[in-house]
Amino acid sequence: MGLNVINLQKPDVAPALLAELAAASSRLENAEPQEIILWAAERYGDRLTMATAFGPEGCVILHWLAQLAPRTFVFNLETGYQFPETLELRDRIAKRYGIEVSLERPDTTVAEYERMHGGPLHHTDPNRCCADRKLAVIKRVLGRFDAWMSGIRRDQSSDRAAAPVVGWDDKFGVVKISPLANWTKARIWDLIVKEDIPYNPLHDQGYVSIGCAPCTRPVVVGEDERAGRWSGTAKTECGLHSRDH
Repeated sequence: MGLNVINLQKPDVAPALLAELAAASSRLENAEPQEIILWAAERYGDRLTMATAFGPEGCVILHWLAQLAPRTFVFNLETGYQFPETLELRDRIAKRYGIEVSLERPDTTVAEYERMHGGPLHHTDPNRCCADRKLAVIKRVLGRFDAWMSGIRRDQSSDRAAAPVVGWDDKFGVVKISPLANWTKARIWDLIVKEDIPYNPLHDQGYVSIGCAPCTRPVVVGEDERAGRWSGTAKTECGLHSRDH
C-alpha cells in the first residue's frame, strides 16, 4: 500500500559532518563535474548511488560514470506512468555504457493503485501520487546508501537555485551531490551533441523536462523549461528536490 505520509523530520547531523560537507562543497564549487563525480566515488565508494529520470543531465552523468565509476549503483523511479521512450532510453544506455539502471518500483502496480483510490490521482491529487510512487520509493532506496547524486542545475527552478554542490539532504538523511549545479542547459546539449550521448527522443518533440506521461506536456517558445510539468497547477516539483521549510 502506498504511504500516506513520509517522515521528513530532520535527523540530528553531527556538526563535524556538516563542516566536512561545507568544506567539500566550497572546494568543488568551481570544479568540473568529472572531478566532483570522482571525489564522490572515492569518498563514498559503494555507499554512493545515483538517481536518474533519464533527462539530458542524467544521461551526461551516466556518460561520465561509465568512465570514472562504472560500478556505481544507478536507479530510476519507475512509477508505472513513464513514457515508453524513457524506458527504451534505459536500454540504449545499457547497450552503450554497460550500466544497467535499476528500475525501483512502488509496492503497488498502477492498476492496483488506481483501484485503491477509485481512479488515477495524478490529476486530482498529484502531490499524493508523487509521494506514494516517488518519494516513498526513493526513501526506501536511499536507506541503503550514505550519499546520492542527482542531475539538478541551479538555473532550472527557484527550488534548485540554492543547491550546493555537496550538502546534507535533510529530507532523506543522506549526503546529496549535484555535479551539474553550475552548468546550463546549453552546456549540457553541447556535450550531448559532441559526444553523441543517447538522449530521450521526446526532447526533439518539444518536451524539455520529462516526467510521468500523464503529467508532462511539450513547452512552447518562451516558456520556462519546467512549464510542461503538472501544467495548469502551481506544482513544479515532485518533491525529490524541493527545499525543506
